[in-house]
Amino acid sequence: MFQFLTKIFGTRNEREIKKYYKTVQLINALEPEMEKLSDEQLRAKTDEFKQRYKNGETLDDLLVEAFAVVREASKRTLKMRHFDVQLIGGMVLHQGKIAEMKTGEGKTLVATLAVYLNALTDNGVHVITVNDYLAERDSLGKGNFKGMGNIYNFLGLTVGCIKNTSKHIERQQAYNCDVTYGTCNEFGFDYLRDNMAVYPQERVQRKLNYAIIDEVDSILIDEARTPLIISGPAEESTELYYSIDRIIPKLIKDVDYQIDEKLRTATLTEAGIAKAEKLLNIPNLYDPKNIETIHHIDQALKAHTLFKRDKDYIIKDGQVIIVDEFTGRLMPGRRWSDGLHQAIEAKERVKIERENQTLATITLQNYFRMYKKLAGMTGTAMTEAEEFWQIYKLDVISVPTNKPMIRIDNPDVVYKTEKGKFKAIVNDICEKYKKGQPVLVGTTSIEKNERLSEMLNKKGIPHNLLNAKNHEKEAEIIAMAGQKFAVTVATNMAGRGTDIVLGEGVKELGGLYVLGTERHEARRIDNQLRGRSGRQGDPGESRFYVSLEDDLMRIFGSEKIKGLMDKMGMSEEDRVEHPWITSAIERSQKAVEAHNFSIRKHLLEYDDVLNNQRSVIYAKRLDILEGKNLKDSIIEMLGEVIKDIIFDIAPEKTYPEEWDFDGLKLKLNSYFGLRYEVNKEKSDLMHLTREILENDIYETLKKEYELKESKIGSDLMREIERNIMLQVIDSKWREHLYSMDHLKEGIGLRAYAHKDPLLEYKKEGFELFQRMIVEMEHEVIQFLFKVQVISEEQLTRKRYAQEMKESRPVFVIPKAAEAPTALAEREMYTNSPDGPPKVETYKREQPKIGRNDPCPCGSGKKYKKCCGKNQ
Repeated sequence: MFQFLTKIFGTRNEREIKKYYKTVQLINALEPEMEKLSDEQLRAKTDEFKQRYKNGETLDDLLVEAFAVVREASKRTLKMRHFDVQLIGGMVLHQGKIAEMKTGEGKTLVATLAVYLNALTDNGVHVITVNDYLAERDSLGKGNFKGMGNIYNFLGLTVGCIKNTSKHIERQQAYNCDVTYGTCNEFGFDYLRDNMAVYPQERVQRKLNYAIIDEVDSILIDEARTPLIISGPAEESTELYYSIDRIIPKLIKDVDYQIDEKLRTATLTEAGIAKAEKLLNIPNLYDPKNIETIHHIDQALKAHTLFKRDKDYIIKDGQVIIVDEFTGRLMPGRRWSDGLHQAIEAKERVKIERENQTLATITLQNYFRMYKKLAGMTGTAMTEAEEFWQIYKLDVISVPTNKPMIRIDNPDVVYKTEKGKFKAIVNDICEKYKKGQPVLVGTTSIEKNERLSEMLNKKGIPHNLLNAKNHEKEAEIIAMAGQKFAVTVATNMAGRGTDIVLGEGVKELGGLYVLGTERHEARRIDNQLRGRSGRQGDPGESRFYVSLEDDLMRIFGSEKIKGLMDKMGMSEEDRVEHPWITSAIERSQKAVEAHNFSIRKHLLEYDDVLNNQRSVIYAKRLDILEGKNLKDSIIEMLGEVIKDIIFDIAPEKTYPEEWDFDGLKLKLNSYFGLRYEVNKEKSDLMHLTREILENDIYETLKKEYELKESKIGSDLMREIERNIMLQVIDSKWREHLYSMDHLKEGIGLRAYAHKDPLLEYKKEGFELFQRMIVEMEHEVIQFLFKVQVISEEQLTRKRYAQEMKESRPVFVIPKAAEAPTALAEREMYTNSPDGPPKVETYKREQPKIGRNDPCPCGSGKKYKKCCGKNQ
C-alpha cells in the first residue's frame, strides 16, 4: 500500500524538491536584470540587503534576490554559473538542513549561496572543512583552484581562514570576518581556549551563529565521539606499562583471555587471572589497591589483540600515529585515551608518553549542537538520516544531479577465502589495464594496500600507491587517476575533497572503473568510493569483491553464504555473484550501523551530563571575565559560606549550649583572619539563634570587606576578585573533570547490582558538581579575605624580611605608569597551574628577629614598626 501511494504522490524528498523548484524559477527570472548591473551596482546590493534586514525583512524574504546576486558575482569572478540544482542545494543549507549532493556536483560553490545570505546579519558564518588544505583552497584559492573568497570580496564581505599555524591575532581577525573557514578541530579548540582566557581580549570567537559543515557525515558521525582535549602532563610512572606488556605474550588466546571483536573487548578468564597474578607476583589482582593494574592489563590485551600495526596505526619517527578507519588518513597529535595509547607504545617498544590531565574538553557532537543554526553537505548522508535527525535535529534532503547518473554498479562478488579474492582482483585489474580503462582500487588498510601493490608488481602492472604513508602526494596521484592505463591503489582517503577528471578517450572505454576490495561496516563509506566514478553524467562502473574472511563477513555473520558454498563444494577460487548476496551484505551493514548508532546515542546521554555542567561553568566564567556583578556575587558567596560554617558548628535540633563555639572561632580566624568571640554566659545564650549568629557574622565580615575595598580602591578590588575567581574556577573545574572521568570508568559495574549505570552517573555526577560549587565558593572567599595589597617597594623590603611561617597571597599595587589589567599573572599567583596559592611553610634559616631589633630591610625602623607590623 505504501509503495502504491509513493508511486502516485512521490517520496517525501521528491515533494520537497518540487517546492524548491518554484523558488528556482523566481531566481532565474532575475538573471537578466542582474546581468545589466555594473560591478559597483552589484556590490551595492550587499549594503541594501543589510539595511533591509535591519528594517525587519527576514533572510527568507531576501533569499531570491540574494541568490541571484551571488550567481551573477560567481559568473563575473570565477566564470562559473550556479546550476538550478545548486540553487536548491543552497536553499537546503540556508534552512539548516543537510544537502546530499553527489561527487562532482559542486558542493563548494553551492555553499556560497547560503553563506552570503546568512552573512548579511553581521553575526558571522563558519564554514567547516575536513583539513587545512581544503579550508585554504576553498577560501583563498590554491593552485588552479579559485577560492570562494573571490565572490565574497567582490560583494563587499570579508573572508578569513584559520589554520593550525595561525597565531592569536590572526585568529581574532579571521573570526571578526563575515565568513570564516577552518577545520572542526580549530574551531573546537578555539572555543575551549576562549573558556580558559584570563582577559576578555584573549578571546577570539564571537557567538556561534551559523555553520556549514563540508563532509558532514565524516565530522558529525565518524568524528562525533572524538573529544577535543586541552591537557597538561600528569604525574605518573610509565614503568607499569612495560612490566604488564612483558606478560601479555605469555597469555594464550581462549585459555587465558577471550576476545569479542564485535564489541572490541578483550577480557581475562579465571585461568588468565591466576596466570597474571603469578607472573606479576600479585596475590590478588582484584584487591581494591590493584584496580589500576587490572585496567592496564585490559588495555595491554586490547593493544596486542585488537589493534594492528599498519591498519589501526603506524610507527613514524618513533611515535604511534593513529590511522583514521574511515578516511585512511594519519591523525598526528591524536591519542587514544584511558592508557590505550601508552599500552600500544609499550607493545611497539617506542617511548611512552605520559598520560595527561584534562584541563578542558568537549566532543565535536556537543560543540556543533551549540550553534544557533547548523547545516551540512556531503555525497553520502541518506543512510544516516535517522541519526542526523535524532542527535542534531538535522533533516537530510537528497538534491538531484545536474545530469543523469549513468554509472553501472555491478553486484558484489563473493569468494570463500581472502587469498582467492585477491587473485581475482588482480586478474580483473589486468583485464581493464589491457584495454586502457583507468582503475581506482579501494582498500581498507595500509597493510592490504601494500599487499595488493606487491601482487600487481609481480604481474608487471604499473600503478600508483596512495595511503597514509605518502598522503602528501594525494592531489598529484588523484589528478592522474582518470587517465588511460592509470591504476591507482588507495585506502579510503581517496574518497574526499577531490574530483577525478576523465582523460581523453576514457569515456569510450566505459569511464573510471572503481573496484572495492572489501565492504566497510558503514554503507556510506562504500558509496563514497563508488562516487569517485560517474561524476556529472560521465560513464563509469563499480564492483565490490568480498571474501568470507573479511572483517564484516567474519564478525557480523556470513554463516548462510558459507554453508551454501560448502554444500556446493566450491574452492577458494570459485566465485558467487547474485543480487541477493549484495542485499544480504547490505542488511549486515544496516545492522552494524544501527548497533553503532545505538552506542553513540547511549554515550551521548553520558556526555550530556558533563555538557550541562560545562555550560553552567563557562557561562559563569564569562560573566566573571566581563566583570559582571562581581561584588554582588562575592557578597552572595560570603553569605553561603557563613551558612555552611554555622551549619557545621550548630547542627539542627541542638541548643546553643551544645554548639561548637571554639570550632567557630578557629574557622572564622582561618577563613577570614577574624577574631570573633561569643559570650557564653547562659543568659546570653538563651536568646541566641542560628539566624542571629549568622547575621551578626555576615554583617561584621561585610564591613571588613568594605573597609578592605575602601583602602585599595574599587577598580583594583574588582581586578583582584576577577583574577581569584577565575583561578579558583579553573582549578576546581580541572579537578572535577578528573573526578567525572574516574566515576565514568567504573560506573558500568553498577549494572551487576541491578542499578541503571546512566541514572547512577547522573545522580553522582550532580552530587560531585554541587560539591565542586561549594568548594569553589569557600576557596574564593578565603583567598579574597587573606589577600594583601602592598606596593612594589614594600614587596622588595618584605622579601628581605621573610621570617613568617606562613605566606599569604600578594597583589602588587602597580606603579603609576602600569595598567592594573597587566598584573594578572605577574605576581598574584606566580603563574601556578595548580590554582590559587596554597599556604606554604617556610623553614627558618636564620635566628628569629626580635620585635625591637632593627628591621633587616634597611629602613632604619624597628622590626615591629616596619616589616613585622602585621605579625
